[in-house]
Amino acid sequence: MNQQLKWYQLTVIFSLLFSLMGFSYNVWRMEITEHNSNVRTASFEMLLELAQLQQLVYAAYYDQDLKLGNPRVGWVKVGLIEDLSSLTGKPVIEQSQQLTQVWTTQWQNMPENEAAANQIIEQVDSVRAEIKILLVSLN
Repeated sequence: MNQQLKWYQLTVIFSLLFSLMGFSYNVWRMEITEHNSNVRTASFEMLLELAQLQQLVYAAYYDQDLKLGNPRVGWVKVGLIEDLSSLTGKPVIEQSQQLTQVWTTQWQNMPENEAAANQIIEQVDSVRAEIKILLVSLN
C-alpha cells in the first residue's frame, strides 16, 4: 500500500513537471511566433514604402515631376520607414537611420543632381538588402 502511494505521488509529480514544461515551451514558441509576425509585417510595409520612395526620387529627377516627386511626401515616407524599422532588427534600424541622414542632406539636390538622386537610391537599396537578410533569418 505504501509503495503504491509513492508510485502515485511520483506519477503526479512527473505529470505536473511535464505539463509545466509543455506549457512553458508553448508560451515561448507563441512569443517567438508573434515577434516574427510583427517583424514580417513591418518589413513588408517598409519594402512598400521604400518602393514608393524610389518611385518618388525617379519622378523628381528623371521626369522632373515635382507633383509625383514631392519632397514633403518623401519626408513622410522616410519618417515612416525609420519608425517601422524599430520593429525589426539593429542592422535594419541602422540602415534606416542612414537613409534619413542621406535624405536630409540630399533631398534639395535630388531634382537637379543625378549624384544626389543616386545616393538616395543606393541607400534605399541598402535598407532593402538588410530587410531581405532579416526576413531570411526568421525561423
